[in-house]
Amino acid sequence: MPLNLPDKLPAIELLKEENIFVIDNSRASSQDIRPLKIVILNLMPIKITTETDLVRLLSNTPLQLEITFMKLKSHTSKNTPIEHMQAFYHDFEILKEHKFDGMIITGAPVEQMPYEEVTYWEEISEVFNWARTHVTSTLYICWAAQAGLYHFYGVPKYPLEKKMFGIFKHCINVQGLPIFRGFDDEFFVPHSRHTEIRREDILKVKDLTLLAESEDSGVYMVMARNGREFFITGHSEYAPNTLDGEYKRDLGKGLPIDMPKNYYKEDNPELGPVVRWRGHANLMFSNWLNYYVYQETPFDINQIQ
Repeated sequence: MPLNLPDKLPAIELLKEENIFVIDNSRASSQDIRPLKIVILNLMPIKITTETDLVRLLSNTPLQLEITFMKLKSHTSKNTPIEHMQAFYHDFEILKEHKFDGMIITGAPVEQMPYEEVTYWEEISEVFNWARTHVTSTLYICWAAQAGLYHFYGVPKYPLEKKMFGIFKHCINVQGLPIFRGFDDEFFVPHSRHTEIRREDILKVKDLTLLAESEDSGVYMVMARNGREFFITGHSEYAPNTLDGEYKRDLGKGLPIDMPKNYYKEDNPELGPVVRWRGHANLMFSNWLNYYVYQETPFDINQIQ
C-alpha cells in the first residue's frame, strides 16, 4: 500500500525517483480504506531532509499510512522556509483535539542545554503527556528520547567528552520481541550526539526495559508501557550521506570534530560511506508499524486510551 502524504510535499517527488509508491491526499480520498494515522513532530533544523528520511522508512510496509506533520507554537524554525511550514505543518494546539495510531518525535539541536532552559520545554512536555492518551505507540528519537525519559522517569543525561559520531555495532538484550523480528545478532546504527543516557539509570526504573545497546555508543533502545513508548538514542532513519554532510559542515566551521567512525570506506572521505544500517532501519520501522501500531490500535481511532 502507498503512503498518503500532504499534496505537493517535496518528499513525494524525491521518493518517486527512488521508485517508492506514494500518493497525495487528493488521490487517497477516493480509496475506501481506513489508513493508519501517523503524526510526526519534526524538531530537526532542516525539516525537508528529515521528512524525506522518515517517509522513506515508513513506506516499506503494505499498510496505508496518512502522515500529518506537527509543529510547536512556541518554536519557530529558522532553517526551513516559512511557506513550507505554513503549507504542511499544523500547530499542536489544533492537532491535540485528534487521536493518532502512531507518533514519531524527532531529535533537536538543543541536547547540550538543560531541559528546562529549552524555549519550548513547557509545550513539548504537554505533547509528551498528550501522546499517552491520544496515540497508540510513540517513537522518541535522539534528543526526544532523552527528553521523554527525563520527563516521565527522571532519567538524567550526561555530557560526553567527544561527540558520539559514526556507525556503531549493537546487540539485542531482550530476545523474542516483535520490534526485533528479522534482526541479526548484531546490527549497526548511526549516532550523532554530544550527550548520553546510561544503562545503570535505566535499570533503576522498573517500568523501563533496556532492549538494545552498544559497547561503544551505549544505550540504544528502551521500551515502556509494553511498546506504547520506544526511546531510541540513535538515528536509524539517517540517509547514507547525512553524517558526511555533518562532518564536512563542522570542518568548514572550524569546529573540533573527529571523522565519523566505521563510516567511510577505508576511513577515506574521498571514497564515500559504506551503508550498513539501512536493512535494520527498515525492519525496525516496519515492525513498529505492524506489531505496535496496526495490531494494537482500535479500528475506531477514538477508542484509543
